[in-house]
Amino acid sequence: MRTLDVFNHCLPPAFVEACRRELEEPLLMFERAVEMPGMSNLEERLEIVGRFPGYRQILSLASPAIEAMAGPCESPELARIGNDAQADWCVAHPDRFPGFIASLPMNNMPAALEEARRAIEELNAVGVQIYTHVNGGPIDSPEVLGLFALMAELRKPIWLHPLRASTRGDYLGEEVSKYDLWWAFGWPHETSVAAGRLVFAGIFDRWPDLIVITHHAGGTLPMMEGRIEAGLELMGTRYPPEQMEAAQTELRERPIEAFRRFHADTATFGSRLAISAGVSFFGKERMLFASDFPFAGIGEALRVSDGMGGAVLTGNAERLLGL
Repeated sequence: MRTLDVFNHCLPPAFVEACRRELEEPLLMFERAVEMPGMSNLEERLEIVGRFPGYRQILSLASPAIEAMAGPCESPELARIGNDAQADWCVAHPDRFPGFIASLPMNNMPAALEEARRAIEELNAVGVQIYTHVNGGPIDSPEVLGLFALMAELRKPIWLHPLRASTRGDYLGEEVSKYDLWWAFGWPHETSVAAGRLVFAGIFDRWPDLIVITHHAGGTLPMMEGRIEAGLELMGTRYPPEQMEAAQTELRERPIEAFRRFHADTATFGSRLAISAGVSFFGKERMLFASDFPFAGIGEALRVSDGMGGAVLTGNAERLLGL
């Protein structure tokens, strides 16, 4: 069966070299990712992808975010290099890479809007990838929401990737999160919080046809169905009077209905339970196959998605991306 992987990652050599020029010192996670099989070596990637008949990838750059590696004056060029490199891989091997997701310099929003339009209109990017915060800043700020308006105008999806650093401690007074909990539990939590901020900013009221694809089966959202439906219906009742401004929202529909408007992928590190919860929460028509390659295996992702049917494996993605 044909399969289209909508959330996997790459670091083409030209982009790697540009990042290293910008970074004052090597980043452990970045250098670790570069060395993963198929991450930067195109021939190696093609050999791995070729083991799975009918399998194709929508490319996206791996973390860290571009705005975390370069200042606002340098980040636009870094984004251009990364997007051009991804486009080159797609042009060279359209049968394996039918499209790519553009990365943006989110610490320079005018340049981010310009690069989003350039990548989509000139390089044929299928959408853009952003992270759950902008160097620690809120994803629902007026400046960032300008990107959502543009993507609604261009009728292209936004991929939402979680991000949380190990230097964000688990408790007050701790400088490091222990036992990789910042990644295992922190990243799904970041996805859910970012989704919540977008929901209550009213993005789906403003742009009803906007497509936002959440990573890792929607983070913790599917497991929080009851808290969203019953608990957030009472939003504002838990704040003291002096904090009531924190409960002011532009949302016009019930929270649970708005949260179900997100799309989600099946990249769950081999968890059928998480995929099942995602399908139950979002609906099969809003689930898209993804592996998280090379951080996770393609074969394992295919195995746990077996039985999902052609809509999840390829049809939903082809429809949303116009392929």
